[in-house]
Amino acid sequence: MLPVSDRRPVPLVAVSAVVTLVSVVGVYVLWRVFVDTFAGQSVDQAAIEGAAYGQTQLWRVAEKVLDVVSVGFIAAVLLAAVVIAVVRRRWELAVQAAVVMIGANLTTRVLKQYVFERPELGVPGGYGNTLPSGHTTAAASISVVLMLVVPPRVRPWAAALGALYTTATGVSTLIGRWHRPSDVVAAVLVVLAWTAATCALAVLVPRWGNPVDRPGVPRATRATLVSLVAVGVVAGVVAAVALSATWSRVPDVTSRSDLLTAYLGGAAGTAAAACLAFAVMLGLRHAAASGLPRT
Repeated sequence: MLPVSDRRPVPLVAVSAVVTLVSVVGVYVLWRVFVDTFAGQSVDQAAIEGAAYGQTQLWRVAEKVLDVVSVGFIAAVLLAAVVIAVVRRRWELAVQAAVVMIGANLTTRVLKQYVFERPELGVPGGYGNTLPSGHTTAAASISVVLMLVVPPRVRPWAAALGALYTTATGVSTLIGRWHRPSDVVAAVLVVLAWTAATCALAVLVPRWGNPVDRPGVPRATRATLVSLVAVGVVAGVVAAVALSATWSRVPDVTSRSDLLTAYLGGAAGTAAAACLAFAVMLGLRHAAASGLPRT
């Protein structure tokens, strides 16, 4: 029988692998359902059309949120993450941050431009493939990078703020009619896949784990996990009800109420994806940091 210290990493690696696989499959399913079918395109497009109502006032805030995301900002955050890792004398955290940041954003670019296509199915307003959302990928990966490198006591706050920032960015792309809801959720799943894979590597690669975290789940981490899951579940239910109602109305999704329902469903789906993903990523990060034998 293996010692406890030798058996601990196995479940985490298995869970991380499952999360990675589910995320990858989830991205494909989103494309297959919402981009590659007439009904899916109609529902997604209805959310975009619904965003036109009240856009003038909301866009004043949304535009400022989106203006933050840029190549320079991504580079600055990555540099800040490296500095934090160096100050903490944790070079492996800088490597993990770079893996998530570069991997997620490169994956989104490749999927959007070279893998997925948007067929012409007769849905008005359709234009080229936009799945996954680059802005949302950037926002989520920036948030995850900071969550990876900050000290354990700050990590729950980083996860909560990351979920909030990712939601704000995703909803802002919807308000600006830059992206459809499926684009945003797919972007979150791309970041989740890379984060889960990195957490698995943290226990497989020597010296990549965090030997200073105490075993057990701190109160702040537990409270953040519960809060994120609760908000995510509620938002998910709202999204499911709203989008199901829109789906049932295809192809007659034209009234103001139909479009606003789809808009609500898309925004709620964005919040659900961000909150649940950050809950999973916080849990995996904590497990990777505390589930290793201390040296």
